[in-house]
Amino acid sequence: MITVHGMSMSGNCYKVRLLLEQLGREYRWNEVDAPRGATRTPEFLAKNPNGRVPLLELDDGRTLPESNAILCWLAEGTGFLPADAWQKAQALGWMFFEQYSHEPYVAVARFIRGWTPADSPRRAELPRLHERGHQALAVMERHLQAADWFSGPQYGIVDIALFAYTHCAADGGFDLAAYPRLGDWLARVRATPGFVPMQANDAEAVARFALAD
Repeated sequence: MITVHGMSMSGNCYKVRLLLEQLGREYRWNEVDAPRGATRTPEFLAKNPNGRVPLLELDDGRTLPESNAILCWLAEGTGFLPADAWQKAQALGWMFFEQYSHEPYVAVARFIRGWTPADSPRRAELPRLHERGHQALAVMERHLQAADWFSGPQYGIVDIALFAYTHCAADGGFDLAAYPRLGDWLARVRATPGFVPMQANDAEAVARFALAD
């Protein structure tokens, strides 16, 4: 049995839940209150010294952190990850793009607008985050001119990884109206078998987005 330690409002944690659901794998979900320090307890740090979620844990005690590493491990040997070495390398390239060129801007802008007060000095970061985030979204839009998916010829873990924060980019102040192919791709992801939306179990956190500037 797989246990996932995660936070439902996190896109990185949502990636893991979505893949597990679409694989039809049984798993336990342990909701972790990271904003209130639950990832910094001695018990959690013994499992992941980096103090972050998601964290996958097996019954034999082995643990695997980092959302995209978890996706790769779960998808190995399935149709969600290409078997061909070249196509797999292309998929991994997009996974690195998501972590280095997309998530640091799109996801961080979402965090700042949703979880920091209106007078937070971090709000000054938003113009740069929006500039770099739009650069990443434009790269995705160009790719979709000639392809339906990012994982290769069919839907897979790269699409899951990029969908996680792109579908809620508006929370960070990104207007996706300028990216029509991106909008079509988001709709295709939502139409895949076994798709589940991001769960919002924290009403207070959801309300923060409604009040965001």
